[in-house]
Amino acid sequence: MNDPFQIQRELRYGAPVCDEILTGRYFTIGYSWYFRQPKWVLEIVNPNAKFEWEVKRKDSFRADVRLPRRFRAGLKAYKNSGYDRGHLVASANQDELAIQNSETFLLSNMSPQKPEFNRGLWRKLEIAIRALNNKSSILETYVLTAPLFYFDHKVETIGDDTEKYGIDVPIPHAFVKSVLAEDNKGRLKLWTFEMENKKLTGNLEDYLVVTYDVEQKVGGRFWSKVAGSDLHYQKKKPRKMWELE
Repeated sequence: MNDPFQIQRELRYGAPVCDEILTGRYFTIGYSWYFRQPKWVLEIVNPNAKFEWEVKRKDSFRADVRLPRRFRAGLKAYKNSGYDRGHLVASANQDELAIQNSETFLLSNMSPQKPEFNRGLWRKLEIAIRALNNKSSILETYVLTAPLFYFDHKVETIGDDTEKYGIDVPIPHAFVKSVLAEDNKGRLKLWTFEMENKKLTGNLEDYLVVTYDVEQKVGGRFWSKVAGSDLHYQKKKPRKMWELE
C-alpha cells in the first residue's frame, strides 16, 4: 500500500496519529472514529495558485461515504442543533477548482461549531491566514486544524442515536490551528492558535499558544517530520504574529 506521507504534498512536514487517514485531492483528513469527526485536517492553502480564477462556493454538504455509516456524521445530526457545520479546511482556502472546493463540504471535514464562533474571530483567523499566504515572501502555507476536547469538561453532543442510522456527534470545547509558513528560501515559521468554541473577543494575537503545550492536549506531534528544536517547540512564549494589513 502506498504511504500517504510520501504522496500527499500537504503531509511533507508530518502530522499527528489518527484512526484513519482520508486522502483528498487537495487536503488530508486524519479521522477519529470515536468522535465521528476529524482528529485533524491538514492542507496547503490554495495549492494551485497558478490558476487565476476562483469558483463559486459549492455548499454541497454531504456525508463521506468512505467511512462506515456507524462511524460518520450525517446531515440530520446538525439539523436544528443550533450548531454550524464548521469547516476545518475553509471553503475559501480551496476555491480554484470546482472539485477542490466541493471536497471541503464533506462532513468528514466538519465539526459542530457555535455560530458566533464560526462566523466571528475564527473566520477572521482564516482570512488572516490567507493574507499571510498571499505575501510575496511566502512560498507555501501549511495549516493543521484540530478539534479539542477538554477532559475535565462535560462533553455534549448533537444528533439522535435513537434514529435508524442516527448518531451522536460530540461538540468540541475548542479548536486549534497550527500555521507553518515556508518562505521562498525554505525557512519555516510556526504559529499555533487555541480558541474556545464560543463567542470570542479581543485580537487574534490573544489566542497564540505554545505549540508544544497544545500538542499534548490534542495528542500527537503536529509537524512530526521537522525537528522540534528547529521550530522552537518548547519556547516559553509563542512567536509574534505576522503583520496584518
